Amino acid sequence: MSQFRLHLDLQLFAGEKSEPATPKKRQESRKKGQVAKSMDLPAAFILFFVFLSFYLFGGFMKDKLVHVFRHIYQSELLMDVSTGNVLVLFSSLAVECLILLAPIMLFAMIIAVLGNYLQIGVMFTGEPLMMKFNKINPIEGFKRLFSMRVVVDFLKSMLKMSIIGYVVYTTLWGRKEEILKMGHLPLEAAFKFIASITLQLGIKIGLILIVLALFDFMYQKYEFEKSIKMSKQDIKDEHKKSDGDPLIKGKIREQQRRMAMQRMMQEVPKADVVITNPTHYAVALKYDAGNMQAPVVIAKGSDYMALKIKEVAKQHKIMTMENKPLARAIYAQVEMGESIPADLFQAVAEVLAYVYKVKGRTK
Repeated sequence: MSQFRLHLDLQLFAGEKSEPATPKKRQESRKKGQVAKSMDLPAAFILFFVFLSFYLFGGFMKDKLVHVFRHIYQSELLMDVSTGNVLVLFSSLAVECLILLAPIMLFAMIIAVLGNYLQIGVMFTGEPLMMKFNKINPIEGFKRLFSMRVVVDFLKSMLKMSIIGYVVYTTLWGRKEEILKMGHLPLEAAFKFIASITLQLGIKIGLILIVLALFDFMYQKYEFEKSIKMSKQDIKDEHKKSDGDPLIKGKIREQQRRMAMQRMMQEVPKADVVITNPTHYAVALKYDAGNMQAPVVIAKGSDYMALKIKEVAKQHKIMTMENKPLARAIYAQVEMGESIPADLFQAVAEVLAYVYKVKGRTK
């Protein structure tokens, strides 16, 4: 009974998802679009750097805006109102507005791409766009509505709103005297004051959101790592799938051995001589003086394979010679398709010379 309970406990432990995800599991999750990503981080970067870009392009935008108004008041105010003139005017204003906003839009686009790239790198997948019926399942939707993620997102939103509200309040309260006097300022000075306080708030809020987004990214990474954890059994199954079924692999190796043996046996009839142990080893040699610098081993085997080589040699009237030291040396030192090494030249040459003498030919 205790052994059964221990076995049951081990089974439960093996099913617990307590192991970090393997590289293969991470790759499969990435293909499905499942990555650690904070949606707040790109938005925070865009807000901060867009307001920062106003410092860089503010002079250019001011000159461009003044130029547009000056052109309208000086050149277009007294024009004849007609369909053609109005179309030309609005086309000109659209182009000027595009030129005015282009640096900011381009800057925002670059920052958005970088904000995502820094989190997940380059990733192209259409898996998240595929239709999944569980997303429209009311029961699943109800579960998501009261899930821990929703609670965390709500708390994050409340924290952001509280911090941003506090920053806006303290910033405006610190400059309350200037705000109260703004009604007595010239129009240009009032615009400058509003622009400066707006930029100040934008930079502060952007920095705060970036810091909060970095914490959110760490939380999302923690949640992602938790969601892709694997059990010990999952890892074993993955290794089994990666390595293949041992039974199938054994059958494949057996088939490969049979094919290799068949190819080797087809080469034996081309041999000039088969050197044997006589029972444990057999080596088939071929030598063509016109095309080979040294004799080549075209087949070799031990025990059963040696017996098969000798049988094929006998069937095709290939001379078989017994030379125990030479057969063992060639079998141990030379692979199929390789030439005889220099230290065995003399012994092999004597064997081939004898074979050619018996056959009544010389090479």
